[in-house]
Order: sequence, then C-alpha cells, then structure tokens
Amino acid sequence: MTKIRNPKQYDLEDRTLEFSKRVRVFIKKLPRITVNFEDGKQVIRSSGSVGANYIEANEALSKKDFMHRIKISRKEVKESRYWLRLVDTNNDPELEKGRKELIREATELMKIFGSILEKCKEGK
Repeated sequence: MTKIRNPKQYDLEDRTLEFSKRVRVFIKKLPRITVNFEDGKQVIRSSGSVGANYIEANEALSKKDFMHRIKISRKEVKESRYWLRLVDTNNDPELEKGRKELIREATELMKIFGSILEKCKEGK
C-alpha cells in the first residue's frame, strides 16, 4: 500500500534541501583561508543533516522516533547557524548579506522544528 503524504512535508523537505544548497554556494564564495576551510566543512555537514534527518522523521516508525529525528533536525540547524556566525567574510558586504540571509533562514527553520515538536507534545 502506498503511503499518502501531507504536501507540507514536501515543502519542508524542499526548503531544507534549498537551505543546504544555499549554504554550499555561500561557502564556495568565502575567502580561502584556513579557518574557513574548517568552519565551512562543519556548516556543510550540519546543514545537510537538517534535511536528511527531516526526511528520516517523515519515514519514522513511531511518534517517538519522529520526535527524535525532528529534535536532531533542530539541533543541526542550530549548529549550522553557529558555524555560519563563525566563518570569516573579511567584512565583504555581499558575503555579509548572504550570511545574514542564511542565519535568518536557519532561525526560521529552528522555529518550525520547535513548533512541530510542540504540536507533537500537545497530541500526547
């Protein structure tokens, strides 16, 4: 039997994928200095984990598993925001603008995942 999905799941899957892609484009534009290589690797990993864990949540076998994966997605997006704050833009206005946009998106995703968790708790 085919599992029927809520279209909103796909929207958030797409949104987390887009966030991860935008992070990668941003990292490629950063000055090529040692700290950016290290911090860039971290933000690339964590940003990719946001969507990967959300996809896993949508395939969860139980509510507990679903909530666990959503918590991981929220944790990974918080981590992404942290690493984005650390990368060195060399005060380039365009890079600073890109960083702020990505931090804003990470913050919005954190709120979305937090809201999903609250709704799950209310449904107990």
